[in-house]
Amino acid sequence: MKARTIIPAIWIAFASVIAGPASAHDGQTETVARKFGQAIPNIPGKSLVVVEVDYAPGAASPSHRHAKSAFIYAYVLSGEIESKVNDGETRIYSAGESWSEPPDAIHSISRNASKTEPAKLLAVFVVDSDDKTLTTPVK
Repeated sequence: MKARTIIPAIWIAFASVIAGPASAHDGQTETVARKFGQAIPNIPGKSLVVVEVDYAPGAASPSHRHAKSAFIYAYVLSGEIESKVNDGETRIYSAGESWSEPPDAIHSISRNASKTEPAKLLAVFVVDSDDKTLTTPVK
């Protein structure tokens, strides 16, 4: 399968898990928009996928795990995001701040820290091109 067919398949799998209903305050959910997806030409078998996640006031993503191969860099574009990855501390990141997630991490908290203002982050994935599911809810 060529990279041009793998990347859309990855995005569809990711979007179907993340863009669905999320557990959030007052029924608010996040929206996910794909911004970029391409095989990395000098790293065979790896792809770069970038998504923008918009959180309404009080919105949250369900607790989730990313693909075993996915290294993730998250950058807060606006507002404040509360996040907890693996056994790390729960922290609030403001616009201009960032964090990373190692492969196969559990992201137990990912939510807008404000109940009155929206928040937005950019998530950059370096992932095996053949990974079909980028995000899986943790029960």
